[in-house]
Amino acid sequence: MNELRMSYSILKPIAILNEGSNGWTKELNLISWNGGNAKFDIRWWPPNKQSIGKGMTFTPEEIFTLGDILHTLPRELHKEYGRENLLHG
Repeated sequence: MNELRMSYSILKPIAILNEGSNGWTKELNLISWNGGNAKFDIRWWPPNKQSIGKGMTFTPEEIFTLGDILHTLPRELHKEYGRENLLHG
């Protein structure tokens, strides 16, 4: 039976979005998976970065499209989720 092996290189840490009570952090990083092109990645990481948690990977086009979408969310949503001052301060 073949084992699927994933290799990765964190090319540029961008931001820590959240930290869990277990010490794991949800991070936005620029990562190369298996030596491929750099992609944006939002994922949970343990403190030692020796394992990989659940997450999602985006091409540059996808992450900038997502940024445009988030930037244009209706003000009502910002008010509803208590982020109006942060997003439109």
